[in-house]
Formats: sequence, C-alpha cells, structure tokens
Amino acid sequence: MSAHKAEVFLEGRLVGTLAETADHRVAFAYEDDWLADGFAISPFSLPLEQKVYVPASLNFQGLWGVFADSLPDAWGRLLVDRMLRSHGYAPDDVSTLERLAIVSSAGMGALTYRPAWDLSHDTVIKDLDTLAAQCSALLQHDDAADPDELFQLGGSSGGARPKVMTEEWIIKFPASGDMQDTGLMEKAYMDCAASCGILVPETKLLPSKRCSGFFAVRRFDRVKGKRLHMLTAAAILEADWRSASLDYHTLMKMTTILSRSNEEDLLQMYRRMCFNVYAHNRDDHLKNFTWIYDPRYDCWHPSPAYDLTWSTTYFGEHTTTVDGNGRDPGEKELTAVGKKAGLPLKTCRQIIEEIRERTKSLEARFRNARS
Repeated sequence: MSAHKAEVFLEGRLVGTLAETADHRVAFAYEDDWLADGFAISPFSLPLEQKVYVPASLNFQGLWGVFADSLPDAWGRLLVDRMLRSHGYAPDDVSTLERLAIVSSAGMGALTYRPAWDLSHDTVIKDLDTLAAQCSALLQHDDAADPDELFQLGGSSGGARPKVMTEEWIIKFPASGDMQDTGLMEKAYMDCAASCGILVPETKLLPSKRCSGFFAVRRFDRVKGKRLHMLTAAAILEADWRSASLDYHTLMKMTTILSRSNEEDLLQMYRRMCFNVYAHNRDDHLKNFTWIYDPRYDCWHPSPAYDLTWSTTYFGEHTTTVDGNGRDPGEKELTAVGKKAGLPLKTCRQIIEEIRERTKSLEARFRNARS
C-alpha cells in the first residue's frame, strides 16, 4: 500500500486533488470544473480559487481540517490500527493519505476519496451485547474476536466511546470508566436538550442484557440516502480540538458569519451554551460543534446537537470557556456572550431561566450517579 496522491469527490463529482509534499504535508487544489460552479468546501481555509493550498500547521498530521474530519479519532483509530496490524502493516508507517484511502467512502460527511484501499465485506450487526463485550476486550488490550468485523462496523467513527455505525444509526457502548448505564444517561440528556428547544437527532435505547440499553442516535450526515457536507469547528478554524483554545464568543461569531446572520441558528448556539453550563457538560470541545453546508443559500447551519452528557473533563473546566470563564460560568457570563452576539437581554435571560430550570433534576441525578 503506497499513496502520494488522492482525488476528493462529493456526490460523485471530482472536487480536487490531494498530494503529499516533501515535508509530509498534504497540499490541495480544486479541479477546474469544480471551480466553475462548486463551493468552498472549507469556508475560511480553502476559498474557491485556482491555487495550491499547503497547510501551515501540523495540527492534523499535515492535512487541512476539512479532510482530517473524514479520519477517525480515538476509538475509530484504535480499530484501524488493530486492523492494520492484523494484515501485517505497522500503523506508524501508514501515511495520512493512505488512511484517507482506507476511509474511502465510509467517513462521516459527504467527502469521499480515491483510490480506495478496499477492505469492504458484508458485515451484519447481530448481537449488540456480544459486540459490546468485544469492544470492552479491545479497550483492555485483549484480542478481539474479529478485528476486521469491528473495523467495518466502527473504523470510520470519531469520539472516545466504542461504537458501531450503520447507514442510518450510530450505536454507542460504554467505555472504560463509564457507568454501566451511560446509554440511559445520554438518552436522558438528549431528551432534556430537546425539551430546552435544542435541535437534536432522533435517539433511542436498544435492548441489552448487560445494562439498561445501548444509546443509538440517527446520523444527521445522511438524509434520504444523500450525504451532507459538514465541518467541525476544529476543521473550520484549523485548530487542535484537544486543547482548551476556544470561547463561546467565537462560536457565536462563527455562527453569525457562516449562517449569514440567521437568528434561529444564533439562538440554537446560545441554547447549547446554556445547556452545557447548567447540565454540567464540560466536554464542549471543538469537535463537538458542527456546521452543515446548505447549497440552496450557500451558507452553513449548526448541525443537530450531539455528544451531550454529564462530563467534568480531566481538568475540571469547560473546554470552551464562557466569556473567559471555564471553571464556574453562570448567568453573568452567559448574558455577556449573548449581548455581544447581538441578542436582546430579555431573550438571553428568558433562555437562561428556562434551561436552568429544566436541567436541575437532570444534572443532580447524574452528578449523584457519578459520585
């Protein structure tokens, strides 16, 4: 397996070409036909111009953020590495372009890559409890029953928690250190977020003999068989999502710019900020905010909310600060962010009060469960 170039496609159309440079960065150039009537696949970093774009930073292993979003991280990367070893490859010797070839058309979002390293075979999800046990064994460094099967089901996924993916659903299993009923907790959080006026995907609990149920969330990057182009905040800003480097002021400003001042989008982002504060979700990093491209108006809207759960993070603060405060933000900071974004003070206070009241029992319930 060796790749120094790759072609990028969207809905079957050639968007452009990726090529590895001498210093192992990955340059990108749009195809002429795409330049004629396409759109900027990364609105800030890759404007629709006839030039070769070479990333300045190494935040994404030499890739532009939009392409790094296609790669799995954490759990998905663990599966890919285990699969590579089972086929005799050393994971450290596999380049980022080769990893895109492995993803091919299986990644989140709309972008696909050719040539592909075809590892596909028919894989049917049978017993979820058995899959959960295999995932747990893999996390404990034990041999999984079939690394190829686990790779097919979850090798293109992001996030730390073990999961499998179908064309319509993502199904999550508990990770090491998670409470056994973590699926029940995430379902409760998503239901509460919906009650707070936050747009969320359809969710459900799938039956299990091991726990109260496995959390399943409908994919929002697929609509009626069509793939939607989307970008995380990390990709848009070309920023390392592992570090606490963002404030909600920036997220609100990004929403205003990307959505072309759509007030409903701005209110959605404001509600999510308030929910994360009052529901004690401090894992609000750059990859937990996504925008979906709208070709009708050539703009971007915030995706439905996801990965909402009780979280303290290892350093005890919000990964995204609220008016500079990550430790204990409250009404003062929330109001300041809203006012700077142009929201009426009355509106800010109404949303704050609504979400504070609706999350009280939820936050207390799972704080006690985790203590």
